[in-house]
Amino acid sequence: MLSASILSADFSNLEASIRNCEQAGVDWIHIDVMDGHFVPNLTMGPFIVETCKRITNLPLDCHLIIEKPENLVRSFIDAGADSLTIHPENNPNILRTLGFINELGCKAGVAINPGTSHLVLQPLLPFVDLVLVMTVNPGFSGQSFMPEMITKVNETARMIKGQNKEIRLQVDGGINASTIIRARQAGADAFVSGSAIFDHPDGINAAVFALKKGLG
Repeated sequence: MLSASILSADFSNLEASIRNCEQAGVDWIHIDVMDGHFVPNLTMGPFIVETCKRITNLPLDCHLIIEKPENLVRSFIDAGADSLTIHPENNPNILRTLGFINELGCKAGVAINPGTSHLVLQPLLPFVDLVLVMTVNPGFSGQSFMPEMITKVNETARMIKGQNKEIRLQVDGGINASTIIRARQAGADAFVSGSAIFDHPDGINAAVFALKKGLG
């Protein structure tokens, strides 16, 4: 499952960027929402989700890298988000927030930063459809993959196997034609890529082909 992160897209022609991803065989569109507080960058809000929904029928995978995500859950779902992923690092009421996401008919995910132990996921797994292991520190696109995160991906994959439900294991950060192989071998089955798709010298089609080739 390959998700294109539009944080790296050409926003002067976002529609063309998304349609090219769709035609190239991308499975999801990934939208990184940052508020300038939880991470030092300010990006997209519900309006961008609405815009993407008008452009494509691909599922919209929204990663809320923000303070107090519970305050914006309804806005993003109303805008068209198909899944919402939130962080435990800044959310003492995360179980309530995950429950609220599910009540509104949206898939719920939980993401952990490189400095966060995978063990925090254990009590959350019964309530999520997706786990995201960040392989860079969130905030900016174009960062290099952190190889030391492979162990965490592997440990998280083993933890997920103990659940009696289907949970996707997603990785995000520095995912390219080389690192996607390592992440897949560690147990990931969903992959977010931004700059490797949108900044590829031979274009989006070539980028997606190379990434999917790495998935076998």
